[in-house]
Amino acid sequence: MSAISLADVYRARQRIEGRVCRTPLVQSPALSRIAGVPVHLKLETVQPTGSFKLRGATNALAQLVEEGATRVVTASTGNHGRAVAHAARALGMEAAVCMSSLVPKNKVDAVAALGARVVIAGKSQDDAQIEALRLVREEGFAFVPPFDDARVIAGQATIGLEILEALPDVATILVPLSGGGLFSGVAFAAKHINRDVQTIGVTMERGAAMHASLAAGKPVLVDELETLADSLGGGIGLDNRHTFAMTRELIDRVVLLDEASIARGIVHAYREERLVVEGAAAVGMSAVLDGALHDARGPLVIVVSGCNIDIETHRRIIGAS
Repeated sequence: MSAISLADVYRARQRIEGRVCRTPLVQSPALSRIAGVPVHLKLETVQPTGSFKLRGATNALAQLVEEGATRVVTASTGNHGRAVAHAARALGMEAAVCMSSLVPKNKVDAVAALGARVVIAGKSQDDAQIEALRLVREEGFAFVPPFDDARVIAGQATIGLEILEALPDVATILVPLSGGGLFSGVAFAAKHINRDVQTIGVTMERGAAMHASLAAGKPVLVDELETLADSLGGGIGLDNRHTFAMTRELIDRVVLLDEASIARGIVHAYREERLVVEGAAAVGMSAVLDGALHDARGPLVIVVSGCNIDIETHRRIIGAS
């Protein structure tokens, strides 16, 4: 049974209206030529925090405020933490964000700049979550999970609504796949409006926890490894309540990418689409460039999830191409 209903998604849209951007859907002539079908980019890069995460965080925190909460904590690979910090400041809440030492410095600094308490804990997303849960127990914070939460999933699902409203005949949607909050939300909304829409998850080869869990038929642990798609790192939780089941039900296939492919996506975004994107946001474009979608039906939409790449890393990747 799904963690959310379509009514939850529409309520989430009402709740976040005015705080989150309705993002543009733009056609990519270059990718359309390569794919042989019309390709559109859903640009979550224009959100105030630079990623889609603001949708789920704002929906969750707005509901917590309604319930009387004043302090929130989360564990994050960067973008969710920044979104929670932004939403908390807008709603007058205190925020703490726990991150591992693998989170890039630019993302840590961005969270701190929004006034949140930053806690660096361990070398994995799981370590960061353990610390966040300690703050819940010992200091009375309300916990906002980065993905495995019905309020967060409903917020991310508003992307699916926007895609179907802007392009009713969309046939295929490519979504970055990590913990499953973005994928399950977008796929849920899209398939509940048009059950024939194909939803494809795209992720990196290095430490793809959801892919490994789907293959095993249950949530499993994976080693968290350094990758250009750092926002897709981390486990899905052995006690995963929502996103594993939703992703397993809604996903049509998974595309895995090596680091060179992700780098090509970043370069393509910059040179052909005039976009600065992080590795996790480049994976849909990388899949098209790799020819992994030669049989995909069009029109095809790629969710471009965020732009929060370390600028020196971006300069190095572009310079090496």
